[in-house]
Amino acid sequence: MNSNKFLNIKEVKEHWKADLMSGFLVSLIALPLCLGIAGASNFPPIMGVMTAIVGGLIVAWFAGSQMTIKGPAAGLIVIVAGCVDAMGGGEAGWHLALGVVVVAALVQILLGVFKVAKFADIFPVSAVHGLLAAIGIIIISRQVHLLLGEDPATLKGKDPIELLEMIPHAFTVFNTSIMIIGIVSLAIMFLMPLIKISWVKKVPAALVVLIVSVFMARYFHLNDPEFSQLKPLINPGEFHIGMNVDFSGITSHTFVFIEYIIMFVLIGSLEALLSNKAIDMMDPLRRKSDNNKDLIALGSGNAVAGFLGGLPMISEIARSSANVMNGGRTKWANFFHGIFLLLYVVALTPLIKMVPVAALSAMLIYVGLRLAAAKEFRHAWALGKDQFVIFFGTMLMCLLTDLLIGVFTGVILELVIHFIRGMNVKEAFKATLHIDYDDDDEVRIKAGSALVFTNLMGVKKHLAELPDKKKITIDVSHARVVDHTAFETLHNLEEEYRRRGTELHIVGLHDHKRSSDHRHSAAYHPRTKK
Repeated sequence: MNSNKFLNIKEVKEHWKADLMSGFLVSLIALPLCLGIAGASNFPPIMGVMTAIVGGLIVAWFAGSQMTIKGPAAGLIVIVAGCVDAMGGGEAGWHLALGVVVVAALVQILLGVFKVAKFADIFPVSAVHGLLAAIGIIIISRQVHLLLGEDPATLKGKDPIELLEMIPHAFTVFNTSIMIIGIVSLAIMFLMPLIKISWVKKVPAALVVLIVSVFMARYFHLNDPEFSQLKPLINPGEFHIGMNVDFSGITSHTFVFIEYIIMFVLIGSLEALLSNKAIDMMDPLRRKSDNNKDLIALGSGNAVAGFLGGLPMISEIARSSANVMNGGRTKWANFFHGIFLLLYVVALTPLIKMVPVAALSAMLIYVGLRLAAAKEFRHAWALGKDQFVIFFGTMLMCLLTDLLIGVFTGVILELVIHFIRGMNVKEAFKATLHIDYDDDDEVRIKAGSALVFTNLMGVKKHLAELPDKKKITIDVSHARVVDHTAFETLHNLEEEYRRRGTELHIVGLHDHKRSSDHRHSAAYHPRTKK
């Protein structure tokens, strides 16, 4: 099977039914989530659907990954909403934010052209998880208030910490009808996945929330004038093809413009590449994404969506996972999902206007709670106190400042910990590797320095250049530090090599001290600890 060709007749004949069904099922999940993500991002909700349509109808043709679904993601809500607010808010802020989206998209295309997708490896895993946890908390901090029916005007200009502090008060001023809709919607999101009946498991919880909430909104008469101030129903906005972008922010908000370009490119690309990596591991056909090609495709899609008024898109992990689970096998599933979304916009706009905001808030709270789940904190602690400090420090700085500062705080924290444990500056950025070839079809690599997140690109490059062998042994007995990100990366490579019929082993850890009992916890030589 040639995975690089979109219009492959053999593929179409073999998989079109599975791709069509998966595209339909994924579109049912995508519709309410796209509306909610766009609304929470201070964009017209319908533009979230438009973004996913572009991701399906355009990006699918050029994507470097076979199984991923392209569309707006909850992980970018914080950045997109922040950009709109920083650009002045309202409709004017939306138009100016689109200028940032388009320029960031062009940068993303250049990153793919110059093949720099590998730079995603230089971010410590614990810092990335801390970033995602912070995004989850930020989403929750706002959506809880909307779920309870609080006046949206009271939330303007509040940072995440302020919004969290306001939650107890929100329970004293809630609107009963709106809160009931929100709580029921949230219960459906959490309880439906627990039902073991096979046909129930195939029904998207988000779709059930959409249907139930519309009936509840009718029952509580949320379209009555008494609710007008709370704006309880979605105002999806107009779906029309036109040039909505405004580039004047380059001169009127220069610093903010540049800051958000960096965040869109950095966080958006990082999330997309991590999603590709995760979905590649789920792919039953064991294909590997061309990440540079995928960045070019995503950048192209983001440029088109930005010109038309849409949000930036990524390879969205939840919808992509659903695609795999529903039997999707090629890029056509993403294409079909875009077709179905286009049909929904044409046929169901009157229904969309009847959806309560509280129902979408419930969906987003569910997403936020999964990003900042207790298991993420437990996992960080299980990896050792060092990784928990990096995870929690990144998360805290994201909440107190912004995502960019938070991520780089995690990077600095990890480097400081490595320096304390004996790593020097030189080996932090270039790993010393000694490669020996045996006659028994084996390669033995001795690491003479630290193996850490900042020098892994060089290590992966050396491994990629090795001739095909049946066994690769990496000896880290003389490495001062082998960090958590290195272990995670080597474990993923171990799985990749196994599929190719090559064994990859890591040896030489008997003299190292581990941060915890976890197999991926950092290891360092006690004699090098300062």
